[in-house]
Amino acid sequence: MIKFVGSFETVESLPNTAFAEYAFVGRSNVGKSSLINALVAENIARTSNTPGRTQSLNLFNFNDKIMIVDLPGYGYAKVSKMEAVRWLTRLEQYLLNRSQLRRLFILIDSRIGVKNSDLDLMGFCDKNGICYQIVYTKKDKRIREESQQIVSHENHPAMVEQILETSAEKKTGLEDLRNIIGVK
Repeated sequence: MIKFVGSFETVESLPNTAFAEYAFVGRSNVGKSSLINALVAENIARTSNTPGRTQSLNLFNFNDKIMIVDLPGYGYAKVSKMEAVRWLTRLEQYLLNRSQLRRLFILIDSRIGVKNSDLDLMGFCDKNGICYQIVYTKKDKRIREESQQIVSHENHPAMVEQILETSAEKKTGLEDLRNIIGVK
């Protein structure tokens, strides 16, 4: 059973739990909330066609065993520069200070590919020893060849070797993700 714990504006306001956390992050409109909903087979995360809707740290408790964290997107959202810097600072604080974090899933829209903002986040995680895994989303959509920049763990020491490919719409590629997290 999954339940919404709350939306939190600061890292300091997050509940101090013993549950392992698995966080999802990616550029705005990458399909984070849709993937979380498909993963747990419930509509718990708010989805929208408007980029940048997730603006808080959203926590979901799964069976009193783990926490799933829906982090605000980065990159495309139409917000002020000051607001974008605030979001980035909060993300960095979460990644550096949240001892419950077991894995960060960096979502990449397979139709668009890896962008500089993704590489910047990966570099931050590599530099700070934050374990992350790449998850390509929207694999059911038409993919442009030029969007397929290859990323590999050889160049990114904190990156998990296995790259996942998913489609929330077609419900494909979810089993590996469920197994990693422990969601059945």
